[in-house]
Amino acid sequence: MSNRSGRDPVPMQMDLVFPIGEQEQEKVRLACKRYIDIASVHFGYGFRQIPVRFDLTGKSAGMYCSHGNNCLIRYNAYIFARYFEDSIKTTVPHEVAHYIVDRIHGLRRVQAHGKEWRGVMQVFGADARCTHDYDLSGMPVKRQRRHHYRCACQDHQLSTTLHNRIQRAPTNPYYCRHCGESLSYQG
Repeated sequence: MSNRSGRDPVPMQMDLVFPIGEQEQEKVRLACKRYIDIASVHFGYGFRQIPVRFDLTGKSAGMYCSHGNNCLIRYNAYIFARYFEDSIKTTVPHEVAHYIVDRIHGLRRVQAHGKEWRGVMQVFGADARCTHDYDLSGMPVKRQRRHHYRCACQDHQLSTTLHNRIQRAPTNPYYCRHCGESLSYQG
């Protein structure tokens, strides 16, 4: 398609998204504190406030991390920048609910988005969706590197996750679904 000048139109550049600033980060921290306070009153237990960081990248809007008594919540500042109000209403209670379930039940004893988690979300009056469907254009998104493998019939491009799994257990090779030969790393 061309315009009146007869030249092809210049493709529009994607709008770049910049991460939220300190003021918005403080609003997110206050929302986390509010949900933790709600859980403390409801469950009759003084849940401590935990660190909140804005260093998550990729497709995830938020992540609860726990290593023993060291807990923190990580958020994607880029997704919050584009979907701030929705993230406050959905992502913040979602991650705080993981923290509450961890402190009450332990993460290894329950399903990630099981009845315990849904129960906390109900206490928060929040939607118990597990995923989002956000447009991530213009945001930095992690992409896994691909690793070149070969079998008797074709080349294979394997993810870093699968590559690392193969490298850790070289005596347990992976096989091609077409020819049945084991895959060999090509570097």
